[in-house]
Order: sequence, then C-alpha cells, then structure tokens
Amino acid sequence: MLVYGFINGTIYALIALGFSITFGVSRVANFAHGGLYILGGALTWYSLVKLGLPYFLSAILAVVAVGFLGALIYRVLLIRLRGLELSEVITTFAVGIVILELLRSMGLMGYEYRLPLFVEGSVDIFGVPVGIQRIIIVVVGAALLLALYLFVHHTKVGLAFRGVAQEEHTALSVGINPDRVSLLSLSIGSMICVISAVFILPLGTISVDDGYDVLIKALAVCIIGGLESTIGVIAASFIIGYIEVLTATYISSSYTMVVALASMLFILLVKPSGLFGKSKEIEERV
Repeated sequence: MLVYGFINGTIYALIALGFSITFGVSRVANFAHGGLYILGGALTWYSLVKLGLPYFLSAILAVVAVGFLGALIYRVLLIRLRGLELSEVITTFAVGIVILELLRSMGLMGYEYRLPLFVEGSVDIFGVPVGIQRIIIVVVGAALLLALYLFVHHTKVGLAFRGVAQEEHTALSVGINPDRVSLLSLSIGSMICVISAVFILPLGTISVDDGYDVLIKALAVCIIGGLESTIGVIAASFIIGYIEVLTATYISSSYTMVVALASMLFILLVKPSGLFGKSKEIEERV
C-alpha cells in the first residue's frame, strides 16, 4: 500500500499539474484537459506506429502540437470570454468533447491503440514488485516539478506568470501583458498534460472514455488541494492516491472513483477553497 499509494499519488499529480498551472496563472478552468490528454497520446501513437518515427521524436511532436492547440484555443476562443467564468468552462468543455468524440468517430478504440512501455520488466521495492515504467513515472514527476519550480522562480517568463497570478492589474501596470501570459499558461499546461499522457498511457490503452476520467481526476485533485496552489495539488494527489489504494485493498476496486469524488465533496463542504486554497477566505474577508 505504501509503495503503490506513492506511485498513484505521483500519477494523480502529473494528471492534475497542467490543469492547476493554467488556472493558477490565467484563472481559466481548462475543461478540455481530458481531451488534450487523449489527443496527445493518440498523436504519439500515430507518429510512432503509422509514420514509423522514433518514440522520443513522436512524443516531442505531440507535446509541441498540443501546446500549439492550447495557445490557439486561448487566442481564438477564450480571449473573448475573459472574466466570464461560466462561458470559459462551457467553451473549454465543448472543445474537449469535440476532440474526444472526433477521435471516437475516427475509430480510436481497442487494444491496438496503446503506447509501448519505455522499459519492460520490474524491480522489487521493499519486497513489492514494481514495474519499471511506474518508477520512470515517479522520476519524471519529480523532475517536472523541479523544472517548473526553477522556471517560475528563475526566469523572466516565470516571474511574469507569478505577477499575473498574484495581481493582474498591477502586472499590467509594469508592462506585463496578461493575455500573452495567459496564452502561454494554457499552452504550457497543455504540454504538461501531454507529457503526463506519454508516460502514463503505456500502463493501459488509449481510450476516449479515459479522457473524461482524466478530467474528473484532475478536478478532484485541484479542488481538494486548492485550484491555485501547486503544493495543495501535490498534497491532494497523494491523499487521493493512498485513499484509492486503501479502498481497493479493503473494500473494492470498483469504488475507488466513488471514494475520491466523495472526498472532493467533503472538502467542498468543509473548506470550499481546498486544503491550501486562499481565494474563498480572501473574498469572505473583503
């Protein structure tokens, strides 16, 4: 339980990180997250299997393509809806559905649509056999978090991200373009989404229905941890990861999603802003 709970927590963190980054900077809840996740996996599969490109190059092309699509979604649609939260949610959710259902109509279903493992085999950790692919996911998750920390704290673009996230109008007064930063945040969030897909999807198949599950999981993690808090997202990921393992061990694996969603509802009742969120408390004080 300790080993697989930790791995599950890392997987949840990877799934939710792109969603959290986008919302934390631009305040846009990207409900196309699940569609972009599956699209990234599908593009990687197509480049690898149909075009015969190397695995690494296929993944890079998918990351760049979906990152460009994320920027396009903001530039064409969301820039006209800034500040209209419900319209943003409906629009991005519609984009996600269009992506997923187009992939379904193109026949994306079945066992053949799967990405190969990066490295086959397993190793024993504390006497528990763990697939090497899962170990790679943990390493990639840690490396991605470190890279994001360095980007946000030690680059001009990252500091602009922090400025817009903290106070958009003040950032505008010192020459930072909030729309450009928000576009970049949606693009980078989409790219992170595909990076997570490339490493996680080899554990199963590329399924359209998983796109909806990924969106629900990302929402659950972000709501429990706090939508604008990266630390909260990481903490919530491990909370849900261990809850999932405990549920599968002592109750039934069919209840894992139910327990995760019940945890989200409980947090909404007790602390609407999430475990590490501050926005609700600030609004109440004002």
